[in-house]
Amino acid sequence: MQMIIKVKGITRRWIFNVLTITFALIVLLAVIICLLIRSTAYNRVRGDISARMNTVTLWLSGYTASTFEGGARTFIEGFDDKGKLEIQIINSEGQIFVTTQGFDPPREEMPDYLSAKSKKISAEWIGKNENGERVIAVTCFLNMPDMPNPPAVRFVVSLTYVNQQMMFNYLIIFAVGLGVLLFTLISGLYFINSIVRPIQEVNAVARKIAMGNFDSKLPVRENSEIGELCDTINFMAGELKSTERMKNEFISSVSHELRTPMTAIKGWGETVREALNTDPEIVQKGLSVILSESERLSGLVEDLLDFSRMQSGRLSFNMKRIDVLADLTEAVYMFRDVAAKSGIELSYIEPASVSPILGDANRLKQVFINIIDNAIKYTSPGGKVLIEALETDGFIKIRVLDTGRGIPLAELPMVKEKFYKANNSVRGSGIGLAVADEIIRLHKGELDIDSVEGEGTSVTIMLPALPRSEEDTVDAAINELTVNN
Repeated sequence: MQMIIKVKGITRRWIFNVLTITFALIVLLAVIICLLIRSTAYNRVRGDISARMNTVTLWLSGYTASTFEGGARTFIEGFDDKGKLEIQIINSEGQIFVTTQGFDPPREEMPDYLSAKSKKISAEWIGKNENGERVIAVTCFLNMPDMPNPPAVRFVVSLTYVNQQMMFNYLIIFAVGLGVLLFTLISGLYFINSIVRPIQEVNAVARKIAMGNFDSKLPVRENSEIGELCDTINFMAGELKSTERMKNEFISSVSHELRTPMTAIKGWGETVREALNTDPEIVQKGLSVILSESERLSGLVEDLLDFSRMQSGRLSFNMKRIDVLADLTEAVYMFRDVAAKSGIELSYIEPASVSPILGDANRLKQVFINIIDNAIKYTSPGGKVLIEALETDGFIKIRVLDTGRGIPLAELPMVKEKFYKANNSVRGSGIGLAVADEIIRLHKGELDIDSVEGEGTSVTIMLPALPRSEEDTVDAAINELTVNN
């Protein structure tokens, strides 16, 4: 698989964070292991020297001052491990008089001897001898009571082989650390690529969607968070496409709704001007149409303004205690003549009384008008529209039922969405129910719609009634406001 990664963004952060930390940990671990190897190797050499020292010092301490030199030479000549360990015998004057190397005794500095002499104990020194070879030397004074200045034995071991072995181990550790680092880098870049590449695809498709190409889709290759993100982007594109379609239909519908009354107003205005002094009946009819269409146009503009306020969160309310039946009754009476002219039976079941509510009378009346108007618009001549109100379980329940064409089950969840129209052949902007639902929601109520296609629709509004204690509180607030004014 080709892996193309630009070192920026997520990749750069990963390299400079995770990889840097990994490198630092590997270096730290390698240093610790190297130190352990060095310490172990040198301790092993010290252990070998210590074992030899016990044997040699015990043997040489058995001689007397008169027999020591000869016995030491004899011991050195018979020493078997001359290739592994050099033993130097130092006399009372601090001079090496015999050594296992068989050459003339070397004249070199012996820091271990000087240290052991000053402390009267054994001492160790690690450094380079006169030949430049790195060695470890240990000096120990013999226990000979008959000699005021006892001789000493110096053990010298070359560290060349030990250092070579350590260097070989260091190279192995370096290779392993480098391998771990490379593995981390390759696997990390592969993992980052599996994230960055889909994100780049998401970015490219998101740009296309932002430019209006809502048909762009992302392939879902895996069942993971990236796959879920691709599903969400695809869902968003579908929703935006649907919203764009509804918006275009809304613009077309509103344009038609605005054009119709404006055309009627313009046409009847010209007719009235021509018949102003000749036909009073035409003038009266024309003025009536102009006023009616102007009112219709004003209502449509007000709906658009309310929708704009709702979208920006600036929909204002004048909340106070009101009798909701009065506003409902007024809205019903507004449509009696309209229903009669359309051949629709309009019935209203009004209770004797209900509890007041806290609300905006004009906004609620706007909701009632919108719902009753929809019921009449979507009901064919000969149909019925029933409006009823009652109080139940602390709520004022208002129902508007019609025997109209109904709403398909698939479209029912969308009828309260902005721009949506169930039937484009019927007048209306498609925002009335969205505004109505928002108004009811801000009154802490609910607006529910049930419908069966071909049988009719039922719209139910539930508004919370004011309990007695809240009625008193509202009355006190209104009285206080009146006195202060």
